[in-house]
Amino acid sequence: MSFQQGLSGLNAASKNLEVIGNNVANAGTVGFKQSQAQFADVYASSLTGSGTSQVGIGTKVSQVTQQFTQGNITSSNNPLDLAINGGGFFRLSHNGTISYSRNGQFQLDKSGFIVNANGLHLTGYSVNASGVLSTGAPTDVYINTSDLAPKVTAKVGAVLNLDSGSTAPVLPFDTTDPTTFNNSTSVSVYDSLGNSHTLQTYYVKTAANTWNVYATNDGVPIGYTPPAAAVPVGSVTFNSSGVLTGGSPISVAVPVTTGAGTPFTVTVDYTGTTQYGSAFSVNSLSQDGYASGKLNGFNTAADGSIVGRYTNGQSKTLGQIVLASFSNPNGLQPLGDNVWTDTAASGAALVSTPGSGPLGVLQSSATEDSNVDLTAELVNMITAQRNYQANAQTIKTQDQVMQTLVNLR
Repeated sequence: MSFQQGLSGLNAASKNLEVIGNNVANAGTVGFKQSQAQFADVYASSLTGSGTSQVGIGTKVSQVTQQFTQGNITSSNNPLDLAINGGGFFRLSHNGTISYSRNGQFQLDKSGFIVNANGLHLTGYSVNASGVLSTGAPTDVYINTSDLAPKVTAKVGAVLNLDSGSTAPVLPFDTTDPTTFNNSTSVSVYDSLGNSHTLQTYYVKTAANTWNVYATNDGVPIGYTPPAAAVPVGSVTFNSSGVLTGGSPISVAVPVTTGAGTPFTVTVDYTGTTQYGSAFSVNSLSQDGYASGKLNGFNTAADGSIVGRYTNGQSKTLGQIVLASFSNPNGLQPLGDNVWTDTAASGAALVSTPGSGPLGVLQSSATEDSNVDLTAELVNMITAQRNYQANAQTIKTQDQVMQTLVNLR
């Protein structure tokens, strides 16, 4: 019996060394999770199922389990490198076949899909034509590199201070004669094709607390054609405390000749504008339009949102990455190449966005290192080696006992 016990011990120690060797070999593999060999004792059974002897007949490997503990996070220079800080797995697709991974080394393929080194597509939520996330069934994450469509200016916000001490200028108003208006300011606005135009507004004091507003687009008067008399686009009024009381907002029909929709209406909102006894000032001037833009980069937020940056200064959500969790991660079946597949033992994948429930958050331009503790594994290797030697010694001792019996006379 000692031969069988020693042999089982040799097999167990050999299997343990194989597991440790695999851990050591993958100490530098991104997203690798170390394994641990677990053993069970073996007893002979009688026909009734109960043990016939208190002395066991050896050991066996009961299972090899992976340890899904967090690995260290290391920064990288690739914005598509992603690290999961917490629980969860990347959900990957290959022609509809789903697998899971902790290796976040990704890149863009020629078609604009985010893939890993083996061409598996990262999955998540896509955006529809209106730029809204479609949070239904996850699909392959696609980065749309087409130009961002321009947005026509619809609103201009102007916060000014008009000098209450100003006197009414010489009339009639003339855009080329500064003596016919008190102050002016300008802002860039955009038509439906994204062409930039300069909308200039002029302020003419007509009475106490009352100001007419005139406008030009690219130097061309709006609302009248010279030499016809100038026509204001509106007027603003203030009370005796210098607070705006009327005239805002003013709608300005801006004509263009670029092939865009014309005229396009711009609403000038003067909320916050004052009339105090101090010099004219422009405190804030903003507008909500922009020209077309080209994608010049993107990054991934902690919740998996992929936000694109465009040359026109705008940003846009291009998609959102999802993660998967399992009731029993140890039930996952490893397939190699840093991926697993679900099984009946692992349970069905629970898919959601990063940061929700048990799922961790994402860190862009970073990867998760292997969770192998190299120092501990080398110590385990020494222990397994000693176990192997000890079991070999039991076989050697049993051989000596047998030899003694054979030599009896």
